[in-house]
Amino acid sequence: MSATARQSAETLQPLGRSPNNRWLASPGLVDMSAEGLPPRRLTIATEPQAVTLDLNRTALVVIDMQNDFCAKGGWVDHLGVDYTPDRKPIAPLQKLLPAVRAAGVPVVWVNWGNRPDLANMPPNQIHLYKPTGTGIGLGEPLPGSGAKVLEKDSWAAAVVDELEQKPEDIKVDKYRISGFWDTPLDSILKNLGMRTLLFAGVNTDQCVACTLTDANFLGYGCILLEDCCATTSPDFCTEATVWNVKKCYGFVCDSPAVTDAFAALSR
Repeated sequence: MSATARQSAETLQPLGRSPNNRWLASPGLVDMSAEGLPPRRLTIATEPQAVTLDLNRTALVVIDMQNDFCAKGGWVDHLGVDYTPDRKPIAPLQKLLPAVRAAGVPVVWVNWGNRPDLANMPPNQIHLYKPTGTGIGLGEPLPGSGAKVLEKDSWAAAVVDELEQKPEDIKVDKYRISGFWDTPLDSILKNLGMRTLLFAGVNTDQCVACTLTDANFLGYGCILLEDCCATTSPDFCTEATVWNVKKCYGFVCDSPAVTDAFAALSR
């Protein structure tokens, strides 16, 4: 090795947030050959088959656990719909999140967080929340609290108090039922070197299902955590979603299957 090459190798500095997708650079050399972290294999009892994943390339995606969907005084409650089914993921997530973080798995919160001017929201999306053209729709204040429906930084769009968000967690605003459409979610996951995604949140048959389906189309391995998902839709909607995930889009288990696998790995 020449003196210049030795000097360049000695002063290489990392470029990129994740060691799974990183260049090394010095004044005389850019090294693009880094292979990333070695695999940390974890086998989970999923259906229809068990899955072995790499913890260094796995993320937990939590979708729409927000006041508008899951809390008294939110938009769903305002509509007169029973919002309490959407609270079912809270307890299992309270147990799962610390275990996932302890395992070094990134937590990605994907939530509705619209612009105040709704400039990127076409009429069909506005219709979703105001189908008759009357009532309270996106960006409009809820009675009582005055919080604006699913507007970024409003109480309505905030994650429920019972679920703690950590500084190291990743937050992505979404503007459609799928978390991948018109958002940086895919580029963030690819920059982190993620290959497998665990899915939680609400509603199982809507935002969770559509985000998971798009993830499958983009090439990610997808695992639906059934007890960490919920919906205010009829039961057959969940049954169809779970069936379709097993058949077409990935794998299904509950959160204890994940924590049990962590415990087995530690032993």
